[in-house]
Amino acid sequence: MENKPTVLGYMHDQPRALQKTFENREEYLNPFVKIFHEHSIKKVLFFGSGTSYNASLIAAYYFKHIAGIDAIGNYPTVFHNYEKADWTGMLKNDEILFVGISQSGTSISTVDMMDKAKKEGYLTVAITEDLNSEITKHVDSVVHLLCGKECTPPETRGYTVTVLQMYLFAYAIAKEIKKIGNAEYDKAIEDAGKLTADFETVMKESEAWYDRNATSIVNSNRVYVLGYGVDYGSALEGMLKIGEMLRLPAIGYEIEEYSHGPTMAISPKETIIMIGSDEAEWERCKQFRTAFLKYTPRVHVITYQDFDATSKDIIFTVKTNKYLGPIMYTVPMQFVAAKGALDTDIDTGVDPFKEELAHLPK
Repeated sequence: MENKPTVLGYMHDQPRALQKTFENREEYLNPFVKIFHEHSIKKVLFFGSGTSYNASLIAAYYFKHIAGIDAIGNYPTVFHNYEKADWTGMLKNDEILFVGISQSGTSISTVDMMDKAKKEGYLTVAITEDLNSEITKHVDSVVHLLCGKECTPPETRGYTVTVLQMYLFAYAIAKEIKKIGNAEYDKAIEDAGKLTADFETVMKESEAWYDRNATSIVNSNRVYVLGYGVDYGSALEGMLKIGEMLRLPAIGYEIEEYSHGPTMAISPKETIIMIGSDEAEWERCKQFRTAFLKYTPRVHVITYQDFDATSKDIIFTVKTNKYLGPIMYTVPMQFVAAKGALDTDIDTGVDPFKEELAHLPK
């Protein structure tokens, strides 16, 4: 890390942070699994804003598809004002777990949501980097997020570490409730260990992809980020990072929804970044790519799957499973955001918006 913290510094520190998070997994897995050991959890509600919301969408996908537990990622204020934990009235309060994700622990909306849930008698847990932060005062349990503090406004290292921990949570719970056996669990852990060990390659390939496409991307009128399946959250995170740092109009869409109207805005100066997840829509993704290239040459696919790629695309040489893919796929867009900002003289260490609307004072 440099003397003055920078987003690029935190980004390049991700291989170390991910390996540390993997190696020290018992620190956060044990207290989280304990909740499921002591309670019959039937539903998990994840809450977070910004990067934490995007991670919550992926976390909900993991819990449904890996552990077989009903789960939803939520905007805290929307849920607080308009939703209920169980509209059917069939679940007991201690069968529903509220999980508040906040790296800093100061997100006003997430703190308020967890406070409300705890007062209503639901089980609550905060996942946060700062174990002395405000959110820890409003929950039953606290689980450590091992990303380390990021002293710049945009969070990058925090996102990839959060997604890794969510993946490991889901598999640990799946094993605890006997949804999977030891062999499947061991393979999932092995895959995570291999990815974290190889993450420096992910960083290098991502930066090389940005460097060879930088000129057209940073000179775009608008950037669309498209994702599907497990990586819809990755698309939203890519959109968020580009908007925060490169400060171009950035819009994230589920890939199929993008074809229902927004395609009318495609022009040669629009950049489209597509995350090619190993999901049912992969063939559809390639079909969309062929169509979009008729209207703009600035179409990029990010994937680890083989296809007829060009220099505009990136096929990671690091192979993994589809659940771990989101940890890799966001990195190229981090470079678009942070290195693109550097190349266009934007200081990502300074937040030009001075109103304290989102976070409590530290």
